[in-house]
Amino acid sequence: MNKNEKFVITINREVGSGGRTVGRKLAEKLGVKYCDKAVIEGLTQKFGLSPERIEEIKAKKKSWWNDINSYYQTLVNSADLPMEAEVKLDNKTMFETEKRILQELATQSSCVIAGRAGFIVFREWPNHLNVFIQASMDHRIKRIMNRRNVTLDDARAIIAKMDATREAYIKKYEDTTRYDTRNYNLVIQMDDLTEDDAAEIIIDYFNRACK
Repeated sequence: MNKNEKFVITINREVGSGGRTVGRKLAEKLGVKYCDKAVIEGLTQKFGLSPERIEEIKAKKKSWWNDINSYYQTLVNSADLPMEAEVKLDNKTMFETEKRILQELATQSSCVIAGRAGFIVFREWPNHLNVFIQASMDHRIKRIMNRRNVTLDDARAIIAKMDATREAYIKKYEDTTRYDTRNYNLVIQMDDLTEDDAAEIIIDYFNRACK
């Protein structure tokens, strides 16, 4: 890797492991953009994006990314921003839309991508690092209970549903599983770490991997 060129760090994670927070802290420490499901869905709904729509906007307006980038900055600074429109896309179109947005983001600047099948989207991308954040079931349950103020049984149900949903999403597009460690450069177990600890581990690995 080369830190002096645009780079992408993808964070795939188990729900309840703290991976999303790790990704955000990592982006802050590196001084690069951060993107996750909320940002992608916000961009899609705001601009009514599909792969075809992206091409139409690019053809008509050379500064199209400036508009998207400006709205991106608003999104990441406002967790409760209301959407101006609701866009319904089928799963395949949504996957291709997310892929195009993520790759456009990576083309513009270095970034950290949390979730969104990033390890697939950037598999052949130059200068990228794939990270998987995991934790024991006890750790995940306790974190979900604390953060969402739910019961033990509810936390178990949330984890089971999200694990199944995310695994099914990956299998729709690739003959792999998100638990296959060969998909990642680095796997971090969170039970005895804080989110800041994990972010620092990734930065250390990143620095060591850079030329």
